[in-house]
Amino acid sequence: MSNLMNKGTAIVGFVLSFVTGAGFMYAVDRSDKAKEEATADKAKGGSEPAGGVWKQDAAIPITSDDPALGPKNAPVTVVIFSDYQCPYCKRVEPTLKQLREQYGDKVRLVWKDLPLEFHKNAMPAAVAARVAFMVKGNDAFWKVHDTQFENNTTLSDENYVKWLAEAGVSKADYEKNKAAAEAKVKASADLAKQLGIQGTPNFMIDGEALTGAQPIDKFKQTIDAHMKKASELKAAGTPDAELYAAMVKNFYKAAPNKPEQPAEEPDDFTVWKAEVGDAPVLGKADAPVTIVTFSEFQCPYCKRVDPTLMQLKKEYGDKVRLVFKLNPLPFHNRAKPTAEFAFEALAEKGNDGFWKAHDKLFDLQPKLEDSDLEQAAKDLGLDWGKVSDAMKTDKWKDKIAADMDQGEALQVRGTPHSFVNGRVVNGAVPYEKFKKIVDQELPKAEALIKAGTPATSVYAEIIKNGKIVSNTPLPIPAYSPWRGAKDAKVVIQVFSDFQCPFCRRAEFDTPGPDGKVDPNAAGMKVAWDKYSDKIKVVWRNFPLSFHNRAEPAAQFAMCAFKQKGNDTFWKIHDDLFQSQPKLEDADLEAIAKKEGLDWATCKKAMDEHTYKTEIDADQKDGGSVGVTGTPAFIINGKSVVGAQPFEAFQKAIDAALAKAK
Repeated sequence: MSNLMNKGTAIVGFVLSFVTGAGFMYAVDRSDKAKEEATADKAKGGSEPAGGVWKQDAAIPITSDDPALGPKNAPVTVVIFSDYQCPYCKRVEPTLKQLREQYGDKVRLVWKDLPLEFHKNAMPAAVAARVAFMVKGNDAFWKVHDTQFENNTTLSDENYVKWLAEAGVSKADYEKNKAAAEAKVKASADLAKQLGIQGTPNFMIDGEALTGAQPIDKFKQTIDAHMKKASELKAAGTPDAELYAAMVKNFYKAAPNKPEQPAEEPDDFTVWKAEVGDAPVLGKADAPVTIVTFSEFQCPYCKRVDPTLMQLKKEYGDKVRLVFKLNPLPFHNRAKPTAEFAFEALAEKGNDGFWKAHDKLFDLQPKLEDSDLEQAAKDLGLDWGKVSDAMKTDKWKDKIAADMDQGEALQVRGTPHSFVNGRVVNGAVPYEKFKKIVDQELPKAEALIKAGTPATSVYAEIIKNGKIVSNTPLPIPAYSPWRGAKDAKVVIQVFSDFQCPFCRRAEFDTPGPDGKVDPNAAGMKVAWDKYSDKIKVVWRNFPLSFHNRAEPAAQFAMCAFKQKGNDTFWKIHDDLFQSQPKLEDADLEAIAKKEGLDWATCKKAMDEHTYKTEIDADQKDGGSVGVTGTPAFIINGKSVVGAQPFEAFQKAIDAALAKAK
């Protein structure tokens, strides 16, 4: 979630996105009724959706100025406060699509703009989409909305004009309506402020708040409860036109005038083995408290937490040592180049040079293109030629990889992620959270020194038995389908779900909302094409509970494997993914006929859950290595989570191959 909240929402957004199958966005679906409404809007044009000017009065009002999917009298309304440049907003879009697929017209999605100030392209992107709505109606809005999320790393005036044209909006109409559209966007953002909403994505489900890129089951839990209340209200005589207001009255809790402090969480005293190594350090080796932070220079939350860390250093002086580890996130295209920049500064100017570069890069954010870095290099007295060459050749990739590998062993899933004497502090949390842990750790360290531990050895003593995640490979079950090299040194165990769209995306070149295919998006497919003679891919069934056809499809696939072996299983594997979302019995029967299977045997396996023991074992094994969602790939014990681009698989496979040698 793009926000500075007390629980480190940068981490929350990043981790939970993997639970839903992170990394790639699918266009929000539309029911037939919604499409009809959208078509009427498009034909009508102007700023009013079908039905004229209207307003549903409530604490969270909805008007004809709000783009929506679903009817006005839907039992449940989800109001979305979002930002086109926010990566977590992009990541939750597939979840919203799933909600529309599962609930149809029982759920209405309503769009509200909340462009965050530190996202320089968020406001113009919001304006462009609003212009589409004003000029061509609901359908045009969602077309532009989908395109902007799919391409939210290339938001620009030139592209807005192009994408609007694709939605039937001319450049002249764009220029003519920009000012009015901006006023509507600002009104939406003002409403968010009044409601106490500070970041994105944020959802008001009939007035009940749900914050962050949460997994679908969190939405379903709230929506299902609201469905029951809507039925009660309607049974009691509430007219359709008044249902939304009645629901909001029941569920909305106004934000207090002063921000309410969350309930104090129990202190976590778990110590992780966050070693310093040869990382850049600010402070003395004999400091009783060491703070190791995994960070990167394009992450806005890393920038936000940095003054907090510097304040700690200033207040505690030589009692605190700061250690900087680089963990560039894959969806930040300038994270790796800036990491190379920082390490080159370290090589040229030493530890002091690194910290000057560290400050400069955070000051530059979000302007981190080569031209910005060239000027920064000159300001810092660095050799731009060497810096540029380091960025182009990935000169320091091994050092960066070492930091990232250490982060993986410490279960670092996003940035910033800090360890105070080994104790975890997730996200850009307030100063007081860090200070509390520092104050708890100081007397422990001082007690060790008093007992005879040399001051320079205190930190090593504290973390010597610290927690670390081992990369012990999972055993391969005899019942599991596999393909590739039988005795391969690198084994990829795929925990997957045949109904999961992200599992499909990881293995197939599926088109995005614009109909175009990104060949690098299907990372596992590209990895298979490149390494098939060097790897062994093992299938593990991990059907998710909220996918009603995932378990029957898994039973069907295992039956195919038992009937006709590996080759047929992988044909069925492809057929099932390509059949999505059509996975009903009739669809599976057609696949069985195509591949020459005995359908009666497969149907019996599905009805009687013949392979429940094997599927349960797969899910247990997955849980033992931290699999909570799909897809998840365990590569010689190391995990790649979500529908990741090819480079994530390439890094893990190359490392495993090198280690095997």
